[in-house]
Amino acid sequence: MFNSRRSFGRGPVNRGFRPAGSFQRKNRFAPKSMDSRLFIRTATPEIEAEVVINHTFADFNFHPQVHTNITGKGMIKPTPIQDQTLEHALLGKDIIGLADTGTGKTAAFALPIIQKLLANPQETCLIVAPTRELAVQIRDEIRALATNLPIYSCILIGGSDIRRQLDDLRRRPHIYIGTPGRLRDLYNRRALNLQNTRTVVLDEVDRMLDMGFVKEITELMSFLPREKQTLLFSATLDSKIEDIARRFLNNPLKISVKSGATSQNVDQDIIRTHGNKMEVLTDLLSKEEFSKVLVFGRTKHGVEKISISLQKAGFPADAIHGDKRQNQREAVLRKFRANQINILIATDVAARGIDVKDISHVINYDEPGSYDDYVHRIGRTGRAGKMGKAITFVE
Repeated sequence: MFNSRRSFGRGPVNRGFRPAGSFQRKNRFAPKSMDSRLFIRTATPEIEAEVVINHTFADFNFHPQVHTNITGKGMIKPTPIQDQTLEHALLGKDIIGLADTGTGKTAAFALPIIQKLLANPQETCLIVAPTRELAVQIRDEIRALATNLPIYSCILIGGSDIRRQLDDLRRRPHIYIGTPGRLRDLYNRRALNLQNTRTVVLDEVDRMLDMGFVKEITELMSFLPREKQTLLFSATLDSKIEDIARRFLNNPLKISVKSGATSQNVDQDIIRTHGNKMEVLTDLLSKEEFSKVLVFGRTKHGVEKISISLQKAGFPADAIHGDKRQNQREAVLRKFRANQINILIATDVAARGIDVKDISHVINYDEPGSYDDYVHRIGRTGRAGKMGKAITFVE
């Protein structure tokens, strides 16, 4: 277990420095503390058999410009989910794809969609994502893969100007990418026309159900034509997801490239902060190995205070939370991905759907509300076979 009395910084800690956010006032509405033993575990990565990739991108009959775009993105060979999905998706089959975030699943459905729309430009495609951030990531990936092609997409998410989205819809895009609530709203306004939609993607269905979107998913699927291809992607497969698949997919092919549990690749430990959380945090962030860090706070106000305190202390940090506009959150995420900042502070809700590579550490500044939240938090590190570290602050 880490000892908070040890100095992690490169120099002595100024005991007189107590930035905003370091005073811990008792909050009677805060969730009860969990058993701290749940946050301590040594990484035990599984030794997995080498995955055999059976295809190259050249094996697929994509438009020449699509092949150019694939090469331009530095995609040398398909990932396992792409290798197993592309062939069947191109044939129009319904698919249940089980894969973790960060495994290349967006391209696994985006490439067949682009190829299909080039052959049938009168058709449209609907992609449903649980969060605004994930929807933006999907939009950006599709734009890159459809560069210099007559394929147009629009993003339809809450927290953004609906008037601009209405303007985008009037331009008749081929691909609608959005979150369940906003998509339903636009359909009910008769602004979203799904009459020619022949492909639908339900991405990260497990998270959509966790967030209570089952009603919205059911309604959206009822708006769609009977004859269509449906691609469902999830990190897990439980009875609720199986029920969705039974209701809306036609004889689906199940493809699983799940590796061992993400948390197996994460060293997990606690630090007892004794009321000095900000001081301990700045000590940790001064260490070189904390190269790309995601810090979780419980509230929007608390996350913003942590961010301001770190910035005042000279750390390249910024925050995302529900009080920031969508374009502000997107700008912060771009800086984090581009390593213009290496510390991101977030609430659980704002961090849903974030896919950022090479996060070295997750720090739970505030304890999670549940063990499921804890697993979601630490799953942002230790991805793609790499090791990660998670540290939870406890009093």
